[in-house]
Amino acid sequence: MADAVAKPPRVTRRRTGGPARRLPYLLIAPAGLLMLGFIAYPMLSVLYYSLRNYNVTKPWRNGYAGFDNFTRILTDDPQFWDTLVFSGKWVVTEVLLQLLLGLALALLVHQTFLGRGLARALVFSPWAVSGVLTTTIWMLLYNPSTGISRYLADAGIGSYGTSVLSDTGTVFWAAVVAELWRGVPFFAILILADLQSIPQDLYEAASVDGAGRARRFFHITLPHLKDAIILSTLLRGVWEFNNVDLLYTLTGGGPAGQTTTLPLYVANTGINGHDFGYASALTTVAFVILLFCSILYLRLSKFGGDAK
Repeated sequence: MADAVAKPPRVTRRRTGGPARRLPYLLIAPAGLLMLGFIAYPMLSVLYYSLRNYNVTKPWRNGYAGFDNFTRILTDDPQFWDTLVFSGKWVVTEVLLQLLLGLALALLVHQTFLGRGLARALVFSPWAVSGVLTTTIWMLLYNPSTGISRYLADAGIGSYGTSVLSDTGTVFWAAVVAELWRGVPFFAILILADLQSIPQDLYEAASVDGAGRARRFFHITLPHLKDAIILSTLLRGVWEFNNVDLLYTLTGGGPAGQTTTLPLYVANTGINGHDFGYASALTTVAFVILLFCSILYLRLSKFGGDAK
């Protein structure tokens, strides 16, 4: 009689369902509802008012406008195109310079030297300063009577009483320098954090193979920093596009509208002009432009791809 084949014990799976399964969703529900309220409601409100004429100083003209506001933006508002072009110039200039300087600072403070902790604190400190306070600092520096222009005039460079913020030839770069001081630490922080995650074995192996500093940088460092650079440039690009506080308090969009970005134009239209319907339409167009550029940038840069 053949030996009976022992059957493996039957494993019974314990089904977890009911309240225990729904508990995580219940716990995050309050935060989710708050985020939905603070994000979805303003977006829907802006979309609603963008389809209406809503000017608090002219209530008799308020009402449904359809796509008239958008038609006016695209066909009958040259200031929209001027501010959009300047916004693109501002974003490209700021992000590119901040990236290069931030990368250089991150590589510098990543080295081992005496006082590295103090140096890192000094490098990162401007990021903690608010936009209005940054503007106050640079307005004092640019003051023609007490700022650096006076000392440059004493040295024979320039003339007394010259204000770089009132000259159309210098106001753009004066604003760029002020924003660089605040924005460079953001790139330095993110890039330094990613630099510290690169295995040192790669550099040692490359040195053994005879790779110099330049080859190690381009073949090891930059590929590992790809995702950090893409993410930081995208975030900073969006923030610089939406930059209102520094330009508003530093130049007010002047002189002669030379430093008016699209968000600053929106703010002036809504707050000073009281035309909230048209300002909402401008905001909607700006949102679509940012969304399209962000998706295109992530697609072209292949964010998250295996580049290491």
